[in-house]
Amino acid sequence: MATKKDKKGGDDRFRDVARNRRAFFEYEIVERLEAGMVLTGSEVKGLRGRGATIADAYVQIRAGEAWLVGAHISEFDQAGVMGHDPRRTRKLLLHRREIERLASALAEKGLSLVPLRMYFKDGRAKIELGLGRGKAMHDKRRTIAERDARREADRAIKSVRRLG
Repeated sequence: MATKKDKKGGDDRFRDVARNRRAFFEYEIVERLEAGMVLTGSEVKGLRGRGATIADAYVQIRAGEAWLVGAHISEFDQAGVMGHDPRRTRKLLLHRREIERLASALAEKGLSLVPLRMYFKDGRAKIELGLGRGKAMHDKRRTIAERDARREADRAIKSVRRLG
């Protein structure tokens, strides 16, 4: 079976729609898991147009169900009055046992469930969630220092290759 390729030549079935880069800076990710989302047709069309933001989003567990709160999915222009509210709370599709395990982990002090990235997998919209522990200020400074050191090393390697 032939796969669709996007404009950059990558496989369209696994295209990232949104990434939450800030989550990796704010949290130490302990565990990752994948969840489906309950979306309307205009939301799926809005996602395909690469119109989503999950930087301010978080996940709540209420009454045995997982909910994505604060994610913004752009409106689909052609939807008209049948469109959607861009910031509505969306239900996440997880197994009951996963939700129970996550609820008990969230009851532990300092753990949060944050969205890391939103993507399409085999034509279905998915979201990657991360169970994370909030970083202290000194941990954030260490992250910045490591990133700067890595950047400097990459620049040095690049300049040596250019000269050689």
